[in-house]
Amino acid sequence: MDDRRGISGGGVAAGGGVIGVIIYLLYTFLGGSGGDTTSLPPQMPGTSTEMTSAEKAADDERAQFVGVVLAETEDVWNKLFAAQGQDYREPTLVLFRDAVQSACGNASAAMGPFYCPGDQQLYIDLSFYEDLQRKLNAPGDFAMAYVVAHEVGHHIQNLNGTAQKVSRLRQQLSETEYNRYSVKLELQADFLAGVWAHHAQQRNIVEAGDIEEALTAANAIGDDRLQKKSQGYVVPDAFTHGTSEQRMYWFKKGYQTGDPSQGDTFKSTDL
Repeated sequence: MDDRRGISGGGVAAGGGVIGVIIYLLYTFLGGSGGDTTSLPPQMPGTSTEMTSAEKAADDERAQFVGVVLAETEDVWNKLFAAQGQDYREPTLVLFRDAVQSACGNASAAMGPFYCPGDQQLYIDLSFYEDLQRKLNAPGDFAMAYVVAHEVGHHIQNLNGTAQKVSRLRQQLSETEYNRYSVKLELQADFLAGVWAHHAQQRNIVEAGDIEEALTAANAIGDDRLQKKSQGYVVPDAFTHGTSEQRMYWFKKGYQTGDPSQGDTFKSTDL
């Protein structure tokens, strides 16, 4: 784990005040999977806020929890990769506050959690844990575990070449056409998060109610729900992550099957 919470990131996303940041968060949640700097917003000098001792203690507890979740994903994916005669290259977890520098450029906490294929690292500002509870109505530790597992899913897509194939399409297709592939990529990451949850349950890590917490989080960040919440109407052509129904469907399918080979969202005729 690379803990950069006490280090300045050198820049944050531009935004239109608190409301602008919240709306931007809604649209970009789990949106850093592509890893290119074009997906990052313009930069401006950032500010940091002091934490009370109680807030810091809570933040440290979340950091420990996220680290444990990542370690559990490593145990599962090392085993699944080994079963296919492959080595699993483990990603690095980077914790930050306010802003961070990655191989994909500068990013702010408003980006939400993201994975950067350029350095194979997962970036998480732990304040997002509170955002899940207060702004997205998705409480519970396993909601955050789902976030980590989803970003690990993007790491797996990077390892097997899926992310690169989709990224190349960005220059070949219109925005609307490319968005459809982006949705398939994100739904597959949800599926892979579900695969992890399946095997985590077999290891007696998942407790009663955990899967419901994950499904609540998946439901909360569907494109249709977020668009309706932020602008009052839905624009399907602008979807980049999938609807609430789709996100729950693919996470649940991964959880029920535990089989990575059943998550080809690019060929599936399902939701």
